Amino acid sequence: MSALSRAATLAPFRVRSYRFQWPADLATSWAFEMETLILGWYVLVETGSVLMLTVFASLQYIGTLVAPIVGVFGDRIGQRNLLCAMRTAYASLASTLMLLAFSGVLSPMYVLIIAGAMGLVRPSDIGMRAALVGETMPPAHLMGAMSIQRTTQDSARIAGALTGAALVAALGMGPAYAVVASLYVSAVLLTLQTGARRAREHDAGRMPLARSAWRDLKHGLVYVWRTPEIFSVMCLAFLLNLTAFPLMTGLMPYVAKEVYDADRTWLGYMVASAASGALLGSLALSRYGGLVRPGRMVIAFSIGWYAMLLLFSQLENPALGLGALVLAGCAQSLSQVPMSAILLKSANEQFRGRVMGIRMLAIYGNLPGLLLSGPLIAHFGYPLTAALYCLIGITLTIAMTTRWRAHLWRLEAAANRRG
Repeated sequence: MSALSRAATLAPFRVRSYRFQWPADLATSWAFEMETLILGWYVLVETGSVLMLTVFASLQYIGTLVAPIVGVFGDRIGQRNLLCAMRTAYASLASTLMLLAFSGVLSPMYVLIIAGAMGLVRPSDIGMRAALVGETMPPAHLMGAMSIQRTTQDSARIAGALTGAALVAALGMGPAYAVVASLYVSAVLLTLQTGARRAREHDAGRMPLARSAWRDLKHGLVYVWRTPEIFSVMCLAFLLNLTAFPLMTGLMPYVAKEVYDADRTWLGYMVASAASGALLGSLALSRYGGLVRPGRMVIAFSIGWYAMLLLFSQLENPALGLGALVLAGCAQSLSQVPMSAILLKSANEQFRGRVMGIRMLAIYGNLPGLLLSGPLIAHFGYPLTAALYCLIGITLTIAMTTRWRAHLWRLEAAANRRG
């Protein structure tokens, strides 16, 4: 990497807030991924039911319904303060589960209850951390910052997948959750140091707390509806969460156990493979993000993501499946990072928290996608169900591109501005 490329890649770290936010988000993402793998495998093994696994996975997204209101409060009190409160809640819930595991009374029911409580706030975390980046980062470095930001999730999936399974196998549930809780506590302490200088410049423009939160949310929804480049991206995000993300997240334990007849270690390899591909995509964007056309990139790599998931679903050889997951992860990253950059660049400063909160509402697509996949897999099998999801996704992505061609595909569109 040349000195110029290295300087462009590391430019976001010149902002003090980002130097603290990146490790805070990294610790949070590591804890998220460890929890998802540890508890998903626990529920599947203890209940022996793919339906219960999809219920567990779905509970992690129930908070998407309140994410827009969370975005309103982010605009009111500041993204840093909101993130600190959310991550304190994660630490408390993880500590509760740790105590249940150490006391020997842990059961799938307790796991589902805690997953539901976590799911009330967890879906908003990614949106609010992106809003904090937008609040503190100069626009010229936004694509690079979001690309590096994405590496927190990708590296977490690798580390969480490998260390989460290993910790439970070697130490048991209690000690594994002690590690998860400590990661959350570290995230809280680091988040307290973020959002300093640039955020204070805009404190005078924050919404007064006396105003109705519902009124502010309504204004945010109207703003999204009337901004085509934002609304079109929101619709595509919902589609991806409905049809692509369930295949990459909630159903992985089922594929490992029932399709590949493997254990939790192989599940870790599968998750790590997808995350490795995503990490490669994020690193490429961190270097070359200023040269891409974000709108066109989102569309092209969304279709590519579906194609790789379709390939993965039809492979019976586990080793070949890992290769397909690497490619799927890369396509996922190359579609999702530009999507976030479009939203942050297009959103007016006073609506940024609400826009990202409404963006998290798109994650709600995971819920029907996961819940519907359980009965479909039971009746038709995994390969046919996954193929159906992918073909529907590709068809609707092309239809959306046709509908919003002027705002997503044309070179002169705002969504395709470079830099």
